[in-house]
Amino acid sequence: MKSFYPEIEPFNTFFLETQSQHTVYVEQSGNPDGIPVVFLHGGPCSGTRPGQRCFFDPEHYHIILFDQRGCGLSLPFGELENNTTQDLIEDMERIRVQLNIKQWLLFSGSWGSALALLYAQQFTDTVAGMIIRGVFLARQQDLDWFVREGASRIYPVQYQSLLDSLPEKNIDALYTALWGEDEVTVRRVTRAWIQWSSQVAVGKAYREMKELEHISQKMVDQVRMELNFARHHYFIAEDQVLQNCACLQEIPTIIIHGRYDFVCPMAAGFSLSKALPNAEYKVLEHAGHIAHGDEMIDALIGASDEMAGRLAR
Repeated sequence: MKSFYPEIEPFNTFFLETQSQHTVYVEQSGNPDGIPVVFLHGGPCSGTRPGQRCFFDPEHYHIILFDQRGCGLSLPFGELENNTTQDLIEDMERIRVQLNIKQWLLFSGSWGSALALLYAQQFTDTVAGMIIRGVFLARQQDLDWFVREGASRIYPVQYQSLLDSLPEKNIDALYTALWGEDEVTVRRVTRAWIQWSSQVAVGKAYREMKELEHISQKMVDQVRMELNFARHHYFIAEDQVLQNCACLQEIPTIIIHGRYDFVCPMAAGFSLSKALPNAEYKVLEHAGHIAHGDEMIDALIGASDEMAGRLAR
């Protein structure tokens, strides 16, 4: 059973200029002469964490983490203007060019998996390989699963709490309530959304966070950013991710999906595996959505080690 590599510190950090009001936090760690790998976090809105460097052998990998626009250490926090999927794709390409990288490995999860696939479809020649965890295809049916008919049947009590936070107890009021002028309602909905999304993501290990006793403006901004992508259908055409996979057939790809992933159901991973028949498809029988737990960590680090061997040849 594989475990995390030792914690390491970045050897370089900088803020990427984007020709907009956004500056994007970027860090580099590991071996500057190693195989470049870029970590694409979920959300949209979650940002990166130091422990995410530990998925990679620091002797073999040049590890690049960045916080997508408006989240993590990127500035301004919570800014929605000029913050679309295409903007994030272009930021990735700016990072690659600025670091003088010819090709890199994409390591992604959840929303990051959709971003990885969209980037690879646009900049195919720059992608040496992909590791995709918890496949998210950004279709209407994927959003409906999460906020309408799907996860609500697995956690009906918690879903009712989300509904109870909304005017008229109707999920259709989610966006208008969150962007409304009633601050009490805004913070009530923010708390309910964090509780709901955390419960679905973490499953039986979820424990209500003490910090939810006080909902900060930063929490509101973070939830608004996540749901701004959702209400704009992630700024892409319906089923765009799957429909444009033809150009990705020659890219070495490992798809990893937990059977108990209730954020991104198994059907999404299966659909991507059918669209990328040359990819290695791993179903983890006891894992869920998040990149934690022995089975998931073993699979992800095993995949990064496997890719290091393949790409070093």
